[in-house]
Amino acid sequence: MAAQPLSRMLRRLLRSSARSCSSGAPVTQPRPGESARAASEELSRRRQFLREHAAPFSAFLTDSFGRQHSYLRISLTEKCNLRCQYCMPEEGVPLTPKVNLLTTEEILTLARLFVKEGIDKIRLTGGEPLIRPDVVDIVAQLQRLEGLRTIGVTTNGINLARLLPQLQKAGLSAINISLDTLVPAKFEFIVRRKGFHKVMEGIHKAIELGYNPVKVNCVVMRGLNEDELLDFAALTKGLPLDVRFIEYMPFDGNKWNFKKMVSYKEMLDTIRQQWPELEKLPEEESSTAKAFKIPGFQGQISFITSMSEHFCGTCNRLRITADGNLKVCLFGNSEVSLRDHLRAGASEQELLRIIGAAVGRKKRQHAELFLMFHNSPPANPSISSWDLLDVQGLRPKMSFSSQMVTLWKGYRVPQTPPLAQQRLGSGCFQRHYTSHADTDANSKCLSPGSWAPAAPSGPQLTSEQLTHVDSEGRAAMVDVGRKPDTERVAVASAVVLLGPVAFKLVQQNQLKKGDALVVAQLAGIQAAKVTSQLIPLCHHVALSHVQVQLELDSTRHAVRIQASCRARGPTGVEMEALTSAAVASLTLYDMCKAVSRDIVLEEIKLISKTGGQRGDFHRA
Repeated sequence: MAAQPLSRMLRRLLRSSARSCSSGAPVTQPRPGESARAASEELSRRRQFLREHAAPFSAFLTDSFGRQHSYLRISLTEKCNLRCQYCMPEEGVPLTPKVNLLTTEEILTLARLFVKEGIDKIRLTGGEPLIRPDVVDIVAQLQRLEGLRTIGVTTNGINLARLLPQLQKAGLSAINISLDTLVPAKFEFIVRRKGFHKVMEGIHKAIELGYNPVKVNCVVMRGLNEDELLDFAALTKGLPLDVRFIEYMPFDGNKWNFKKMVSYKEMLDTIRQQWPELEKLPEEESSTAKAFKIPGFQGQISFITSMSEHFCGTCNRLRITADGNLKVCLFGNSEVSLRDHLRAGASEQELLRIIGAAVGRKKRQHAELFLMFHNSPPANPSISSWDLLDVQGLRPKMSFSSQMVTLWKGYRVPQTPPLAQQRLGSGCFQRHYTSHADTDANSKCLSPGSWAPAAPSGPQLTSEQLTHVDSEGRAAMVDVGRKPDTERVAVASAVVLLGPVAFKLVQQNQLKKGDALVVAQLAGIQAAKVTSQLIPLCHHVALSHVQVQLELDSTRHAVRIQASCRARGPTGVEMEALTSAAVASLTLYDMCKAVSRDIVLEEIKLISKTGGQRGDFHRA
């Protein structure tokens, strides 16, 4: 039988009356009438003996590299109430039949066995663990296990504010909340659901109930939310948060692409440019996070460097999936079904041998993944940290960190980015949306006058030959290596004829899928930044700015879209602008197709371009 950890053995000894001690400590049964002082001296001798002869960690939970596994993650469900784009498709994933999932009693049986062997921390995960109806009862049952010091949960926060008081009373001691953006509209785009304000309420409730720190997990993805690093970091100024920036990692179904990963060093460099005084904090043993603190700030930030600087050497984690499989490595494919053995009537010792064999096979590190990572090209080396802050184009005059501090002080939830609603002369209600918040002469919300065609200007140089084919007519990419860098700007437009029914729903923001203008605007921005991945012979362009504007045209029941892109480089950005306008229009179709398929996309065209050897172009 495995030797027991010291603290657990001590508790058993203190309750023991006639049992012997597996550690070899002298144990005598108190005789009737024995004085309390003598009994106390006996207990003191036992404690001293155990301090001097501490039992080794469980052999079943120690792998061949000497790593002792004291942390167990248990998935309570495969289900989730969100559909995060990097996690699963919009329609969800095939679910395991309920009969094949662990029952509550099986979860507690396995937890009890692992805790007896030395596990002192259990984290409940999913799917989304807080949608399991008996999650509070599971926490309460786990809290009764002797030797278990920490019960944590990782949640998307949607149900947290409602359940947290009960969970805290049951014994929940640690909280991790997943949140990848502070922009409500972008939140809806990423998770394909509403609920940003519920997550904010959950974070506030955790702080209110005294959890410190409240950990906020942010998966950082290039082209999606890397422009919010500073806003997330600024939250720690007045709130007891540990904002943990997580390198985007590969999972089945998230269509892994190394170009999406923003490395720890790149993130750290971005934050240090804003706060050069950033201080490194000491790392705890077996910690997966590199922690930092900005002097004077209440909270801290951390980086989970799963890809660029792995922590396999100190890994102390095991995982049990919702269907009862034991995974000794998150990245590994190897699993062993504890459920099947449990249901076949395996004894505790047989289960321990199965667990011990699985732990013993654990590899030194997830090597194959790192070979892929370190042999892959850099994601976007030409874009500086400061450029990234403007590319997304969703930065209001008041920073989101300032809005968040206001939220916590005034118990308010920030609303979606500015949507100007105006009464036009015709009496119809008109919605305008622009991705750029600064109200200067070049970034006004679209008005009827802004659509007037511009007069031609500058030399109109064109080529009589196709530039993307070679002398034999085969496709070829143009070599721009010797071209000079110049400032490039391009504007493109599109029109989506919705029809009266869909138009009214969009105008009143009543679509079940959400705000079509907001989602289309975000899609247009995203598309501009990945044009080279969509159009085979396009060069990658480090855009310095993207702006997408949408206007409702009540006379035609249409949405007019204008996209502008800017960059400095050897090649133009008209393809980025056209792609942006086209994808924004396609997104509007997708948002409205359930209402009507009689939707027409038309007039996708280049309005103007400036910069480059061929001169400027302005559509007449």
